[in-house]
Amino acid sequence: MTSTDELIYDWNAIERVAPLSSRPFTFYDETLRDGIQSPSVTDPPIEDKIEILHLMDALGIEHCDIGLPGAGPRAVADVTRLAREIVDARLSIKPSCAARTHLNDIRPVVEISQAVGIEIEVMAFIGSSPIRQYTEDWDLSRMLRMSAEAIDLGVHNGLPVTYVTEDTTRSRPDTLSTMFKNAIDHGAHRLCLCDTVGHVTPDGVKNLITFVRNLLRAMGADHIGIDWHGHNDRGLGLTNNIRAIEAGADRIHGTALGVGERVGNASLDQTLFNLKLLGEIDKDLTRLLEYCQKVSTAFNVPIHPSYPLAGADAFRTATGVHAAAIIKAVKKGDAELADRIYSGVPAAMFGKEQSIEIGPMSGESNVIFWLQKRGRAADERLVKHIFAAAKADDHVLTDAEVEALIAACPAG
Repeated sequence: MTSTDELIYDWNAIERVAPLSSRPFTFYDETLRDGIQSPSVTDPPIEDKIEILHLMDALGIEHCDIGLPGAGPRAVADVTRLAREIVDARLSIKPSCAARTHLNDIRPVVEISQAVGIEIEVMAFIGSSPIRQYTEDWDLSRMLRMSAEAIDLGVHNGLPVTYVTEDTTRSRPDTLSTMFKNAIDHGAHRLCLCDTVGHVTPDGVKNLITFVRNLLRAMGADHIGIDWHGHNDRGLGLTNNIRAIEAGADRIHGTALGVGERVGNASLDQTLFNLKLLGEIDKDLTRLLEYCQKVSTAFNVPIHPSYPLAGADAFRTATGVHAAAIIKAVKKGDAELADRIYSGVPAAMFGKEQSIEIGPMSGESNVIFWLQKRGRAADERLVKHIFAAAKADDHVLTDAEVEALIAACPAG
């Protein structure tokens, strides 16, 4: 049997530098905080959040944001319950909480950490761009003072603090240099660079991260981690995540299905399965579809049929020429060949399979395959009956519609 590797010429590998980065990198799941900021989602009950948390852990996602307790009593209750679940279920995933650079936001994180008995990373955020400063009437000295006070409170209570500059991708380098140095001087262990409004291109990602890496090196602080947090307003969220790894970020943010404000965050599920296909990670992603489906139902966000991997149409065809090629591969007894002939993503790797349907663009081979797949006799009269009906219709037939055509087929 011929290997599919011998049958596919991979232009992706030409002059590719692998691995993407000389630095190890991890993943940070924002679904339960940033994802809930979407105006179209339902903030799910705690039982659903716990199930999603377990799925994150099962996928080997290392870090997650479990909420912003400064938002109010429900947020405090949910964050506390999620932190306790991590302890009680002995999950490997490490929790963090978002917090404005206000003492009133940092205190609840400290209190929950102490009450539950688990270290909770503080993600202390403040806007850094000129447009934000102008709108808020902030001056740099005030921003530095607020940042220092917030970081000090977390650090003095034994919590790791990541300093998050909102709208980093539209911020001036001199301002960022001053803010980052201030944060590090006060004990921040990581810097999070944010493309808050989805402004940046892949070149911008490289330029920004290179600037910060050089800054840290000049400060003798190359041990400080760099997070990349991207949004998808230009449709570049996934591409920018991969570019960020190449440029030297060592923790990559995202959300399930890319849920989030406006058009959403970078998709973490797409980031994971692309890095898996590139051979950059060796995580067990067999529950990735379950994770996407659970977030879809819990957040009340339908998955678009053409969404990569998790969409209903991801491995589904009703086009005659495509189906014929898949069927020929199946007849060769080569499941891997059938999985790759008309798919750039191997369905079986993620617990799915190629599906052949019947519609107006189908050939008779679609009908024959459909019937045989379900243990039905594909006699010529029945095949032609179904085929004629499909050609006269305007959509791909549902299973129920095909069954009705079988029942209505006149006896020979």
